[in-house]
Parts: sequence; C-alpha cells; structure tokens
Amino acid sequence: PCSRLGAARGAAGGGRRAAVAPAQAEAATAAPTLTVLFDSNVAPGLDWDFHPEQRQLTVKLGEPTTIYYVAKNRSDHTQVARAVFNVTPDEIAPYFFKLECFCFTNERLEPGESARMPVQFYVDRQAAADGTAKDIRAITLSYTFYPQTGLSPEEAAQARDLAAGSAAEAQAQAAGEAGDFVNDAPRRW
Repeated sequence: PCSRLGAARGAAGGGRRAAVAPAQAEAATAAPTLTVLFDSNVAPGLDWDFHPEQRQLTVKLGEPTTIYYVAKNRSDHTQVARAVFNVTPDEIAPYFFKLECFCFTNERLEPGESARMPVQFYVDRQAAADGTAKDIRAITLSYTFYPQTGLSPEEAAQARDLAAGSAAEAQAQAAGEAGDFVNDAPRRW
C-alpha cells in the first residue's frame, strides 16, 4: 500500500487511518484552497524517466482530485523499482489522504515500456481548523523511485506490472471502486 515516507513513525503514532472521501456536495461548498506542487525523483541506478503530468494544481480542501505521474523504462532490460512518497510541510501531512497507488510495492517495467499512474487524493477540511496547518497555502507531494537490485528472476517476475496495474487502478477509480483513502501520519491532538 502507498504510505507516507516514514510510515513506521506514523504507525507508531496510532497507525494507519482510513477515510471515505467527503461527499461531492459537501466538497463543493465554499472551502479554502491550497496549491499542491508535484515532485518526482529517480534514484541513481534506475534508468527511468519519471514525472507528473502537471507540476501544480490548486485544490479545495475536502475535494477529491486525481492527477497522474508517468514513468518510462529507458533501458534495454526489465527493471524493477519501488517508490516512496512524502508530503511537506509536515504540519499538513496528517490531513493528506490518498488512495493506494504505486508506492511501497515492487513495480516492473519492461524495456521501453511506459506507465501512466493515477494518484487520487484530498486534503481534509479539518486542516483549516488546526493552528499549525491552517495558514499553509502550498504543499508538495513528492515521489522517489528506487531500483530494486539483487532480485532473482522469479522475484522480478512477481513484481507488479506497473503499466497494467496502473491502468486497472485508473479504471477502478473512475468507476468509484478504488477503496478507502488512507493516511499514515499521526495527528497531534
């Protein structure tokens, strides 16, 4: 499952929280907005292009939004990678919820293969009432892909097919069948 970077710290602080996205009617009412910046990184040793389709987007608190990242294997051999993500500033992280996606699992791309990966998220409206988060107007969602080396051919073959898996996730999200939004960051009470 896709978890916030430092998920172990989050789990120790109360564990993973699941939530159902706010109803569209509720989200459509006047709500504060913030700008979400989308960042992407590829660790050394992984010959992939990886980027968001858009670099930033203004969203309303409580309103589910879908964006896409794209990855392409530039090498002449199958590569397996694993992504982690981070939401900053830290004060907003407890209010950032997203559907499970392409991180924290081994993902496989064949030579020259590309994948378009959906990320559906929302920022909880309760952020506007938190004294440490209410004045934040811009946040960054950052993903980094790391190569998974030393895998046996069987382990590499068992990695999720990133292109097919992402296409299936996009269909499930579009049909409203993608599951609950999750957040691993502990809230400060």
